[in-house]
Amino acid sequence: MHKDRETSEQRGERLRQEELKNNPAGNLKDASDRAGSGSLADMAGSLGWKGLGLLILLFMVGLAVGLFFF
Repeated sequence: MHKDRETSEQRGERLRQEELKNNPAGNLKDASDRAGSGSLADMAGSLGWKGLGLLILLFMVGLAVGLFFF
């Protein structure tokens, strides 16, 4: 679809994707804000696969440390 004929939702999504490409590490706060008021799917979608993998890894390390000490 051409840029001049896109809907406001499509334009917003396109701009959000461009911002994610320009600033991949800076969207963690945005993702956590969306998760606070949205769903887990919103957070996972805004983090991307690298951010989501890092979040899962941190969760697993935290769980292992918690089980080791308690």
